[in-house]
Amino acid sequence: MAGVLDSVNQRTQLVGQNRLELLLFRLRGKQVYGINVFKVKEVLQCPKLSSLPNSIPMVRGVAHIRGETIPIIDLGMSIRTQAIPAEEMSTSFVIITEYNRKTQGFLVGSVDRIVNMNWEDIMPPPKGAGSEVYLTAVTNFEDKLIEIIDVEKVLSEVAPLAEDVTESVLGRTSERDRGSSLPILVVDDSSVARRQIERCLTAIGLQVVIKNDGKQAFDHLKELTADGSKATDHISMMISDVEMPEMDGYTLVTRCKADSATAGLYVMLHTSLSGVFNKAMVQKVGADDFMAKFSPDELAERVMDILDQA
Repeated sequence: MAGVLDSVNQRTQLVGQNRLELLLFRLRGKQVYGINVFKVKEVLQCPKLSSLPNSIPMVRGVAHIRGETIPIIDLGMSIRTQAIPAEEMSTSFVIITEYNRKTQGFLVGSVDRIVNMNWEDIMPPPKGAGSEVYLTAVTNFEDKLIEIIDVEKVLSEVAPLAEDVTESVLGRTSERDRGSSLPILVVDDSSVARRQIERCLTAIGLQVVIKNDGKQAFDHLKELTADGSKATDHISMMISDVEMPEMDGYTLVTRCKADSATAGLYVMLHTSLSGVFNKAMVQKVGADDFMAKFSPDELAERVMDILDQA
């Protein structure tokens, strides 16, 4: 038990300090990419893969690892760069990750190291990059450009999630007029996640205000309350991702709870970080709720329950 607690404490030391650890890796070329260590379960040499009938080309097969059957996704192919050739598979690596309540492996060319960084140094992709870019952020480390891939966009194309609220849940919207509720502030750096959440909430008759990162959201709340009002006079609740450039979700919650104008705002952290450390993290920063992405029915029902109890 002591070992588990030590591990939790080590991981949560970064929480609320706007810092993260990135695992750096390459696909085939010189470009360096990064992934948040919190999402990484294991890194290993590419194991022998079994073919998966009727799978899309990006899924190179499945691996049997520690009692689990895990799909292995060629990350280079997924983001429209060069795939790993079959003859290079044995010298390539697999990053086993947990996203959106599922485990999958990403096939990459090589793995470099883990670096500790500040979210303030992680910037959104250039505005001219276009809607089809597979990045959520970029940063510089030791004079190298690090690109952080929008994994949620990749997974939405490889294994699409159901995005519509079911009729049984929609039936609850008739129980109470939700059109009169104050807007919900949604904060997420992934265009796919923003679309999914907005579609879910508007389906149950709610207004949505969207911001792309924690800094945008906090600045927006400060503007709303500049006249001396409270955030709860303008916003019914905030649903925030955790991983975001410039200011992450943990830091956003910490700053909101420390400010009298925003302290009373109900905050739900809604993230693909569905690992074992989240309970400790949520408690540390003072968030009101946590939900792993993405279940439209579960999100809709949770939000309706929160608003009904307000």
